[in-house]
Amino acid sequence: MDFDLSEELKQYGKKVREFSLKEFSNKVASIYDIQEQYPDELRIKALKEGIIDFSNPWKTMIGIEEMCRVDPGLGISVTVPFFGAEVLMLHGSDHLKEKYLGKVAAGEKIMGLGVTEPGGGSDVAGLKTVARKEGNKYVVNGSKMFITNGTIADFFVMLVRTAHPDDPAKRHRGLSVLVVERNFKGFDSNKLTGKLGVRATNTAELILNNVEVPAENLVGDEGKGFYYIMEFFNISRIFVAAQSIGIAQGVLDRTTDFLKNLEKNGDYVGEERKFKLAEMATRVEASRLLMYKAASFLFNYNPNPTLTSMAKGYASETASFAAETAMEITGQTGLNSEIERFFRDSKIMEIWEGTSEVEKIVISRMILKGDKNE
Repeated sequence: MDFDLSEELKQYGKKVREFSLKEFSNKVASIYDIQEQYPDELRIKALKEGIIDFSNPWKTMIGIEEMCRVDPGLGISVTVPFFGAEVLMLHGSDHLKEKYLGKVAAGEKIMGLGVTEPGGGSDVAGLKTVARKEGNKYVVNGSKMFITNGTIADFFVMLVRTAHPDDPAKRHRGLSVLVVERNFKGFDSNKLTGKLGVRATNTAELILNNVEVPAENLVGDEGKGFYYIMEFFNISRIFVAAQSIGIAQGVLDRTTDFLKNLEKNGDYVGEERKFKLAEMATRVEASRLLMYKAASFLFNYNPNPTLTSMAKGYASETASFAAETAMEITGQTGLNSEIERFFRDSKIMEIWEGTSEVEKIVISRMILKGDKNE
């Protein structure tokens, strides 16, 4: 068993880190954080320089970690224009792939994923946005909430209810996925501001009022949308783990530099802070190894939901733990540094793509069913 990355992946990670250090300076990151503006020029530059490479999932994972290690808000922003692409890649028709995905890869379009609703996010099967079939089109009514790229995406891979909402037998089997374009009549969106963290990302409410969607925009089979989205989450949770580890590694880097400077200046560091640093470093390494193991199954077309949920859940909690510990170690210095932004950015990791509680539900269910994580 080889725990070392290939030379190609090492060089790619180095390239991404060099780009991030150059483009994601603290000054730039602070501006986008304060103004809550999406850094579109960085998205375009990253594409042109080959920093975003979705042709290899290992590169995607490593690239996300390295970017978030420098700044989570900007690192996530330049990668989320592809958010939801796997649903189309796995289940979309050739026509939909050609029409939509090619333009996203070329930097001409931005996409989004529309699942979460005002009434809740964890209970995916309980969503209420309804799509009624009328001839060669679907008429969609409802709303979505906390949608990434909500006011900047050109189209959304959207989960809707195509079976009658009062039919309990079709709670899970009554959902479908449609591609909904922003320019469809009856579509509207409202940007959400004042977020705790990752403010450079664009988040919004989506409103659908008799939106007419061509029937050819149905992704896969009608009634299988819930399962497509669950499959997607099992993929995307690896990448959220990478975001989390990037955050944790980033605060570990900065905390290490802080303590080194104290020792260099002859100031007292103390064993307690050293112990906390050691625990941070250990949890970061454990999280990364767990992510690599889960990724090795997923990227070899043999996904293990238990490991994926373990990786996402543990890494996200590690991000919050590392950020909080870094604030404790650095004190007033941390409150007025990049660490403060990392601290705010870390919390969302425990919420999106499945809360920590949801991940634990998945893990416990799989274990009780006899999954051995092999």
